[in-house]
Amino acid sequence: MNHLKKISELHEALGVRPPEHPLFSVMHGERDTCSGNSIFEFTSEFYIIGFKKLKSGSMQYGKTKYDHDRGSMSFVKPQQKVAFKNVELEEKGFLILIHEDFLAGTALYNEIKQYSYFDYEVNEALHLSPAEEDVIWNLYFSIEKEYNNNTDELSKAIIVSHLNSLLKYTQRFYKRQFINRKELTGYMLTKFNTLLAANFEERKIKETGLPTVASMAEKLNISSRYLTDLLKEETGKTALELIHLYLISEAKNLLAEGELNISEISHLLGFENTTYFSRLFRKEVGMTPVKFRESILN
Repeated sequence: MNHLKKISELHEALGVRPPEHPLFSVMHGERDTCSGNSIFEFTSEFYIIGFKKLKSGSMQYGKTKYDHDRGSMSFVKPQQKVAFKNVELEEKGFLILIHEDFLAGTALYNEIKQYSYFDYEVNEALHLSPAEEDVIWNLYFSIEKEYNNNTDELSKAIIVSHLNSLLKYTQRFYKRQFINRKELTGYMLTKFNTLLAANFEERKIKETGLPTVASMAEKLNISSRYLTDLLKEETGKTALELIHLYLISEAKNLLAEGELNISEISHLLGFENTTYFSRLFRKEVGMTPVKFRESILN
C-alpha cells in the first residue's frame, strides 16, 4: 500500500495536473479520476475533504466500504487508510488536500483535530441538502479563487479563514443530519442498550471484560466517534457515559439484592479491580457502594 508524503504524489496517482502549492491543493470537475478497472489504496500525511457523486465503484475508509449514489462529503485525516476501487466520478465534485505542515503556526492546526467527523467512516458521510450544497460550493470557489491567485503574504491566511468557515458549516450540517435521522437515532439507542444487556448476560457465563465504545460501535457497524455524536445528539450523553450509567444501574441492583460482596459485583460487571469500580460508582452516585448498600438495607 502506498504512503503519500507529498500532495503531488496523489495528483500524479489520480492523473491530474501538479498542484500549485506543495502543501495545499484544490481540484474539481475531474471526471475520470481513478476510473475504469483500477484499485488505488494509500495512506497520506494530509487531510482530504471531498464532495463527490460516484457514477460507479466504491471508496473505502478504514475498514468500511460505501457506495455513493448521491452527492456527499467525506473527511479523511492523515495516516488513515483510503482505497478507491473502480471509481468513476460524476463531473460535479471537488477535492481539497491540506498537508499538516500547511496549517502549522495557525489556530486551525489544533482546531481541525477537534472536528470528530474526520473520524467518521465513509458510510457516515455528510449528505447535503440543495441549500447546504450551495453554501459549500460557494466556500470552495472562494478557496479555489485564492489558490489560483498570485501568492502574497495574505494568501495563506485567507485560505485558512475560508477553510475554517467550511469546517464550521460542516459541523452545523452534521447536526442537522442527526436531527433529521432521529428515528434512526432512537433505533440506535435501543440497539445500543440491547447490546449492553447482552454483554452483561455474556459476562455471567464467561469473562468478556467491560464493554467499550469501540466494541459497541463495531457490533453496530459504525465508527466510535459517529456513535458517540449520534447518541449525544439524542440523549445529551456520550456513548461512554451511557455505558457507565448502565453499569452503575446494574451495580445498584446487585447491591440491593445483597447476595454478592463488593469485589464479586465489581468482577461480575467486568471491572479489573474493585478500586476503579468503587471510584466510578461514587462519582456517579455520590456515595461508595458500601454506603449505598447500607442506605438500601436501612
